[in-house]
Amino acid sequence: MRVMDIVGGTSVDGPGLRTSIYFAGCTHHCPGCHNPESWDAAAGRDMTIDEIVAEVIENDFDVTFTGGDPMFQCSELLELAKRIDALGKTIWCYTGYSYESVAADSRMSALLPYIEVLVDGRFMEDLRDVKLLFRGSSNQRLIDVKKSTRDTPVIWDESF
Repeated sequence: MRVMDIVGGTSVDGPGLRTSIYFAGCTHHCPGCHNPESWDAAAGRDMTIDEIVAEVIENDFDVTFTGGDPMFQCSELLELAKRIDALGKTIWCYTGYSYESVAADSRMSALLPYIEVLVDGRFMEDLRDVKLLFRGSSNQRLIDVKKSTRDTPVIWDESF
């Protein structure tokens, strides 16, 4: 997998302290993106699942997949998500795709059973709002994947 960075102990990518894994690759190219260097799928470095899991274990926090767009490596991420889930860690995942698009795609939807919250939608600079919790623009949603059905996304309760 191509990883830009792994940051342990961050509090901006979900509730509590988290280990955020920044994956390389994104073709959404959202104007105003806070991480445009992650658009290049060849950026960062190759890491094995074992190497990533070792950092997750060392940090001992819940996990966030971000990027770039993790869904560009969704097939490779499936085994990683299973391993993180087996550690008892929750996973949040940011994507420029809508929940409905992820749920309808067999490769991307395979990750959903391992994700607690999917932060969906492209960043839209004209809808940017720094007061929003865990997202950059008001079109983005915090989807409680465990409570959602394939056709009906449920918004995560922000009163955590």
